[in-house]
Amino acid sequence: QVQLVESGGGLVQAGGSLGLSCAASGSIGSITRMAWFRQAPGKQRELVATITTGGTTNYADSVKGRFTISGDTAKNTVYLQMNSLKPEDTGVYYCWTFATKNYWGQGTQVTVSS
Repeated sequence: QVQLVESGGGLVQAGGSLGLSCAASGSIGSITRMAWFRQAPGKQRELVATITTGGTTNYADSVKGRFTISGDTAKNTVYLQMNSLKPEDTGVYYCWTFATKNYWGQGTQVTVSS
């Protein structure tokens, strides 16, 4: 079993910044990648950014140049720094990983006001 605990998020004005953290614990030895997803009201959950244990990152086109995913292997924590936030970035952000099955965090709300 893997546990993912997210922190961060909140309310920010458009153009502002927020940071999210996701701490992994449990049977994390087989984890090779982690990711952030988000889900806006009435929409499907979508991939925001991924990072491998080797440090390779990928981003959704909608967040490229504004969001940065990073990891601290010593702390088993993944971060998402979000800059130049837009109202369309509003949603619940979920941390994800795969270790024999999918694991999700509890989700954290990000609200960007215009």
